[in-house]
Formats: sequence, structure tokens, C-alpha cells
Amino acid sequence: MSVTTTTHLNFRGAAREALDFYRSVFGGRTTAVTYGQAGNVHDENEADWVMWGEVVGDSGFHVMAYDVPAQLPWDQGRNPFFVSVRGEDTEEISALWQKLSQGSTVVRPLEAAPWAPLYGMLTDRFGITWVLDFTAPYHG
Repeated sequence: MSVTTTTHLNFRGAAREALDFYRSVFGGRTTAVTYGQAGNVHDENEADWVMWGEVVGDSGFHVMAYDVPAQLPWDQGRNPFFVSVRGEDTEEISALWQKLSQGSTVVRPLEAAPWAPLYGMLTDRFGITWVLDFTAPYHG
């Protein structure tokens, strides 16, 4: 049996923009179903919001997102989770960092760290905190 996990991001009206941005960074395909398309509209202003969406990349990248409707409580909170992206190629990680960092706040620059040859953390323009690092064996 095989199990995978996928980060599911919750927004209030910005899910499509976020999914499109993540696709531009990581590549792949975006699928998005709106509340209107699903016939599940409770507020006409939210008909075009994403009820279910994802980006799936050929590299294995996968993230899901939706817009929490106004009828439900939602608080983005502070640091409720990080999305971790690990790679085996420093050039690939550096390129992803360059794209993802546009409009972001860098928490820790992408550079060597005591636990990894390349590590960085940023909070993107959607308030999502990302950790990017180069996969290295642990010798602790």
C-alpha cells in the first residue's frame, strides 16, 4: 500500500490566483472547479471562487487549494504550517526560490545552513510560508 500527502491551502477569494502563481513557479497543470460550476453557490459574489483546485507537476509537486466561503469561519492565522520543498539539485532549488520569492518576505535567505548545504524560508505574497532546501543525508 502507498500513501501520499498533499498540502491543502485555504484562502478567501485568492485560491485561483495562488494556484496560477504556484503553477508558474513549479510548472504542471492547474485544475480548478468553481462553486458556480459545481452548482454550490451560497453567495453570488463567490460563484467564481475555487471550490476545489490543485496544481500537479511532472516533478512530483502537488498542492491543493480552495476558497473558504464567507458562511464558514476562516482565519489564516500565523504560521499554522509550512510547505516544504526538497530537491536533489541546487540549481533547481535556486531557480524555484528565485520565482517563489517574487513579492515575498524572506524569513531566512537561501544559503548554506548547519543542517543542509542549501536552505531558505520565505512567506509568499499569499501569506504561505515555504521552506526550500537541498536534500542531504543527516549525519547527526
